[in-house]
Amino acid sequence: MRQLATEDILGYPVVVANKDSCVKQIISWISNSSQVRNFVCANPHSIQVAQQDKGFQKALLNADMITPDGVGVIIASKILKGCIQERVTGSDIFWGLSKKLSEKQKGSYFFLGSTEEVLDQIREKMAHDFPGIAVVGTYSPPFKSEFSEADNEAMVAAINAVQPDVLWVGMTAPKQEKWIYENKDKLDVKFIGAVGAVFDFFVGRVQRSHPVFQSMGLEWLPRLLQEPRRLWRRNFISNPMFLMRVLKERIASLRS
Repeated sequence: MRQLATEDILGYPVVVANKDSCVKQIISWISNSSQVRNFVCANPHSIQVAQQDKGFQKALLNADMITPDGVGVIIASKILKGCIQERVTGSDIFWGLSKKLSEKQKGSYFFLGSTEEVLDQIREKMAHDFPGIAVVGTYSPPFKSEFSEADNEAMVAAINAVQPDVLWVGMTAPKQEKWIYENKDKLDVKFIGAVGAVFDFFVGRVQRSHPVFQSMGLEWLPRLLQEPRRLWRRNFISNPMFLMRVLKERIASLRS
């Protein structure tokens, strides 16, 4: 399968494809690739954070697929005269890939992140919702800002002991993307997805916004009302700063 086309959004090659095409590409990697592949999501907040966090920037730029997660990326594409039309979130990739692999009765998963309680709930829900996929392992890492070398070795060893087709990492950004970048070459897996809050969405601990809000590009609004202290910065600082950078780039292109 040909690699998906990408579009430059402030220096990041974001895929120009819908969620179904992204899932098809991932299935092709799992079936045919001899190297580990991974995907990350890009939204205005993550792109702004990466401007200051060079480790995060490297993690994004070295991913095999960057999907446009966030209406701000769609707006940026329009401003820059690009053709990205659709958000592709971590949830879209997780549910889309799980549906296809379960239908084929093919594939194994490992979940890294969150708490033992949530991981137990994931095992139960996977068995019910996607019985064609084997959950071969889960691991709840220690809750700390930075992992020690021993922490990382233990995680890598647990994953490699069962050699899953897909490793889902849910540690929040940018921690999860940086961990994948730093450990990718040590892992005996076929595909890695950085999916953050998807673990909590999947088991129902956190509700995604209603599909009406999603279709209007306002998925962020109900979540902001639910978690204002955690999300105000990304919505009222990161997003406007991101759009200012996009506008400057557009003006510069008109002058050149």
